[in-house]
Amino acid sequence: MNPSPHPDPLRWKALALLCAADFMVILDAQIVILALPSIQRDLGFSGGGEQWVMSAYLLTFGGLLLLGGRSADLLGRRRMFMIGTALFLFSSLLCGFAWTGGTLIVARVLQGVSAAIMAPTALSILMTTFDEGTERNKALGVWSAVGGVGATAALLVGGPLTSWLGWEWIFFINVPVALVLFGLSPVLLKESRAATRGRNFDLAGAVTITAALALLVYAVVEAPDIGWSHPRTLLLHCLSALLIAVFVLVESRSRAPLAPLRIFRSRALAGGNLVLLLLGMAAWGMSFTVSEYAQQVLGYSALMFGLSSAVMPVMAAVGSVAGQAVVTRTGPRRVAMAGMALTGIGCLLLAQVSVGGSYFEDLFLGLLVFGPGLGAAFVAASVASLAGVAERESGLASGLNTASFQIGGAFGVAILSTVGMPGAGAHPPLDVLTEGFRTDFAASIAFSAAALLVALLLPGRIRRARGVEPALSKREGTTLTKHTEECILIPSANAS
Repeated sequence: MNPSPHPDPLRWKALALLCAADFMVILDAQIVILALPSIQRDLGFSGGGEQWVMSAYLLTFGGLLLLGGRSADLLGRRRMFMIGTALFLFSSLLCGFAWTGGTLIVARVLQGVSAAIMAPTALSILMTTFDEGTERNKALGVWSAVGGVGATAALLVGGPLTSWLGWEWIFFINVPVALVLFGLSPVLLKESRAATRGRNFDLAGAVTITAALALLVYAVVEAPDIGWSHPRTLLLHCLSALLIAVFVLVESRSRAPLAPLRIFRSRALAGGNLVLLLLGMAAWGMSFTVSEYAQQVLGYSALMFGLSSAVMPVMAAVGSVAGQAVVTRTGPRRVAMAGMALTGIGCLLLAQVSVGGSYFEDLFLGLLVFGPGLGAAFVAASVASLAGVAERESGLASGLNTASFQIGGAFGVAILSTVGMPGAGAHPPLDVLTEGFRTDFAASIAFSAAALLVALLLPGRIRRARGVEPALSKREGTTLTKHTEECILIPSANAS
């Protein structure tokens, strides 16, 4: 793809706004972890019901990502981003003012809906703002780095806010950020949507895939408590698989499909998303296990652990920046393989944890190695899964990209919660706990190894679109042009 002759002069400011939105969405996925005891006490949850404060968000977020991304393509990307931001603002206020447990769960459902709109729409806007190649890779590197920082910031911010101001402020903190995002969106973001003859909406496809993803996430969230072989878990997985099959049938016959099946024929898109799924399993699973080991065996407080683990997102940022530079020159395959090798080595180092260990002896080196691998692999897989996608399907591709990593993360945590962790109410000795954590780190090594094998299937060079496709833009009444599906090889960075 040739660079646009007149790139948007506001594109880097727009990137800062989009990254701020992604940071907020990721932050809210985990920030409630440290506040759950206070929430349970104040709102009277019983029988572990407070876990739904987190699960309600993950369920709607994961289930609606694909629909949120496709809606942006059809209805306008800036418009949907602003709608998602406004809903996030409202739901955050409702969370903070929640007077009962039920109210809070409903508010978290609304937050999940808004996040499912904001995250893929923001990534879609990034794709249509930056030309494919060097600039887009740089933007994806920044996007990935901010996402890595957001995950750790949840631990750094959630603890002090809950202790000093009350759990309500983990939600109220979103309000000024959302107001700024909403106010600056018309100034910094272009409005664009897919150039289609109509805005036909595939209702049957939307219902089936949303229900399938929601059931899948629900089954994964519940499995650690009731067991993977429990009839309810098996039934939910079977229903999810059946709905996915129905979705494929619906899409193959629809005149205006939600997800045209031909896009899955792309080796780069399919392989990139599978790498992201496995990377999410390894990254979230490893982070969960490290947190449990540090707090249960080493005796760290949540705040102390958040501060000490900051080395990983810092190194993930380094890996993201380095990864995007190398991807531009060599393609995603080598970078993804190198990144997954580093995450595997990091987990191998962590698998040596001991009962009488310490931060520098048992955790530091593993986190130091894992971080750059995470950043590099995420950028490489994202570039692969998003490159060569027609402009009219950028929202759909962004939804797939985000859903792959998020659902992979949910799977990783759920699997490791049942592999090496003690059962509910169990209080095993520290040596038994530590052995379980070693088993979990070994499982994360397996996830990384599987992702490395999948990375072998990624193209050495991303194929780039040729030909043009109009995209409707409302800034200055112009028509944007984006390349479509006939492909050529990406030139080197020096030729771009």
